[in-house]
Amino acid sequence: MISDSDSSRTITRPDTAAGPRAVPRLAHNGPVNAFAPTGPTDPPEPSDPSGAADPLDDPLTAFTALRAPEGTALLTELRSYDPAQELATATRLRRSHPAALVSAALGQARLRQRAVAKFGAEDAYRMFFTPNGVEQATRTSVATYRAGRFAAAGVRSVADLCCGIGGDAIALARAGISVLAVDRDPLTAEVARANAAALGLNALIEVRCADVTEIDTAAYDAVFVDPARRGGRGRIFDPEAYSPPLSWATGTALKAPRAALKIAPGIPHEAVPAQAEAEWISDGGDVKEAVLWFGEGFAAGSYRATLLPAGATLSAPAALPAPPVGPVGRYLYEPDGAVIRAHLVADIVGRSGGRLIDETIAYVTSDEPYDSPYTAAYEITDRLPFNMKKLKALLRERKVGVLTVKKRGSAVEPEELRRRMKLQGPNAATVFLTRVAGAPTMLIGHPLRPETP
Repeated sequence: MISDSDSSRTITRPDTAAGPRAVPRLAHNGPVNAFAPTGPTDPPEPSDPSGAADPLDDPLTAFTALRAPEGTALLTELRSYDPAQELATATRLRRSHPAALVSAALGQARLRQRAVAKFGAEDAYRMFFTPNGVEQATRTSVATYRAGRFAAAGVRSVADLCCGIGGDAIALARAGISVLAVDRDPLTAEVARANAAALGLNALIEVRCADVTEIDTAAYDAVFVDPARRGGRGRIFDPEAYSPPLSWATGTALKAPRAALKIAPGIPHEAVPAQAEAEWISDGGDVKEAVLWFGEGFAAGSYRATLLPAGATLSAPAALPAPPVGPVGRYLYEPDGAVIRAHLVADIVGRSGGRLIDETIAYVTSDEPYDSPYTAAYEITDRLPFNMKKLKALLRERKVGVLTVKKRGSAVEPEELRRRMKLQGPNAATVFLTRVAGAPTMLIGHPLRPETP
């Protein structure tokens, strides 16, 4: 089977199933975080001589204060603040505002700056976040795509279970779908409610603070479940350790007319329920998530890879047979990560009239050029057994000063290789550190078309 765990990097030289079963009552849908953790540069807050606790030390109270006029004014002032100047900024603001409110505002300002990458500046600076909310929320491009699939299937109402800060609920509402957004954590639910209000979507989004396992979804056209996949020790890889577990989410999905379950893209294919259409989504070349679709309008047992922002989709009705393996040809194709995760590399092999260079490596080769949105294409000029000295001599001869290093099936670190090459010259090249028919090999070439940044 082709490995999808190897990485590839660009280095340039400058001159991140089982059926339903009973589950215990959930304490919450994910770990609760302090609303606005103080950064390492925050100055110490003055102590209260009376020993009384500051009400704003409570995260929910602090969040309520941020939505009041004084908090709103602080957030507006901090929109473009420089985190490197946080100590000076905090000191200045605490002369005229409560220290705890300033800390909460600074924490929220940091979160908003981080959220721009997922939500865009226009939305991010109107919305509110928690640390987990920024980390786990679906980016807008992916949420919009998923909402579009629901809308195209005729869905007009969705129960969004484990809604977090409301990223998916917002996309669904903007697609004209009414949403019940549910999260057990009171702060997270309040943040989702505030976001619906901030973006003018109150009429379509109802936020409820409740245990998702106790929600009756019968009145809704569809169910969307986004289980927590992080714990106190980081990412959770066992689907049954999600909160709620995949088995519970699958059981809930099968009771609904239509459903979607957001899961980690590394889920083993054997853990995918037979009733689901499994889709892997990449955005800008990075695999972001997998989704299991259930119900009318979705193809049970099929596999799908979708590439955003273009929206190109590759699918197969069932698992594909192993593709042929053969010698390296003139051209090499690197499939998008979503194609690899969906085990659809064999489809690329068939479309290109090519073959794999190794039965465990997701590089496709052919003797004729093949243009596809699902691959990056390269022309190969040299093939060498793995040998650092020979590579260094070749790059020096070609006057290569900018080297793109890609690896699949190699233990060599690109940074180490680049350091040892001592690159000089005006030309550029791409080197693939890989295996060909089991043998460590270096392939040198160049892109057939500009690579996506």
